[in-house]
Amino acid sequence: MTAEIAAPLKIALSKGRIFRDTLPLLRQAGVEPLDDPDTSRKLILATSHPLVKFVLIRATDVPTYVQWGAADLGVAGKDVLMEHGGEGLYEPLDLKIARCRMMVAGRPEADISARRLRIATKYVNSARAFFANRGQQVEVIKLYGSMELAPLVGLSEVIVDLVESGNTLRANGLVPLEHMHDISARLVINKASWKMKHASILALVGALREAVGDD
Repeated sequence: MTAEIAAPLKIALSKGRIFRDTLPLLRQAGVEPLDDPDTSRKLILATSHPLVKFVLIRATDVPTYVQWGAADLGVAGKDVLMEHGGEGLYEPLDLKIARCRMMVAGRPEADISARRLRIATKYVNSARAFFANRGQQVEVIKLYGSMELAPLVGLSEVIVDLVESGNTLRANGLVPLEHMHDISARLVINKASWKMKHASILALVGALREAVGDD
């Protein structure tokens, strides 16, 4: 199904797995980039549809660009959306790609019900909310990478991170301790764009929903 788009649309995407997995869905909707994003240095890509452009940005910035109207739509992982908070956004469609799990992980003997728990993660808001719902007081230490190192050197008792295969955890002597959230990529829409460009966005959402197989 090719979406009947009559208004200019900018779609925020991040390079990497989400971009690669989103492209086949967009292609089925009649939209694909004219330049190869892996070789082009352009940050705004023209597409096969004259009214649609892709804006390439960091994954964590996608909700912000969409919230403030710099992009009409975007594709972001649910982990990124939970950290952002979702303000100013509609989230109409789970694209069912880039699937993984957000987990609490640590050494096998780690006690995640401890009265005082130190957690290392880049998902600060998600970690605080999860443990607050359990009535647990925790200290959250923000890291940007190499999460698995934190329990090994005593920086934290546990980590909160995304887990796909679990191989990296096992290689560092860590195990999943508790499942927090199932994560996948979601389509998000700027609320003002949804009103002003409703017919075009609705057509694109419908084409993507058909491509995903979501009835």
